[in-house]
Amino acid sequence: MSWAILAVAVVTEICWALSLKWAATLATWQASSVPIILSFVNMGLLALAMRGLPAGTAYAVWTGLGAVGVIIGGVIFFGDKVSLIQACFMALTVIGVVGTKLFGQA
Repeated sequence: MSWAILAVAVVTEICWALSLKWAATLATWQASSVPIILSFVNMGLLALAMRGLPAGTAYAVWTGLGAVGVIIGGVIFFGDKVSLIQACFMALTVIGVVGTKLFGQA
């Protein structure tokens, strides 16, 4: 169950980071409230996942997959560019996360 909660936390992390850029483009208080709300949800889910997972494992998975997701989201929603070498390092990050899941204690 902790892994499922962590997966939702990763998705909210990606949405939070992308909402920062989105809010900056709109520059309204309503748009600015979205990343603030998502940050509370995000941290709450991460804390909940850490009840059943080692803190280092949960944080590494959350940041690693979050970073990769934000890069992909930036490409899709904002037209950001990713080089081949960046894509290779993103793949290494995902491999590290999968290894953490497969060989972790929890």
